[in-house]
Amino acid sequence: MAFYENTIIAKQDLTEKDLKIVTDKYNEIINSSSGKVVKVELWGLLNLASKIKNYKKGFYIHYKFEGNNKTLQEIDKKIKVDPAIIRYLTVKYKTLDTKNEFFKKKVSK
Repeated sequence: MAFYENTIIAKQDLTEKDLKIVTDKYNEIINSSSGKVVKVELWGLLNLASKIKNYKKGFYIHYKFEGNNKTLQEIDKKIKVDPAIIRYLTVKYKTLDTKNEFFKKKVSK
């Protein structure tokens, strides 16, 4: 099995409940198709560099997981028909960095 990171950008007008459904849906897809989710990071609502499908912002959901070709095909197939997703990117890694979370909200003291 190889290591992957998958970042999904969901529409900005989703409710918190809908966002939770999307997060759980792709978590379940990875786990049920020969994969194993290592970490899920919710980066929140961020500005897009340019408009995508008339959206200026999007909710970023970042998955770190182990999987194989079957896992990638299943994710790709589901994301392409999901109306809540406006963009996605999957990257293969040799090792996963589970300690650093680059978009984590900093707590002010």
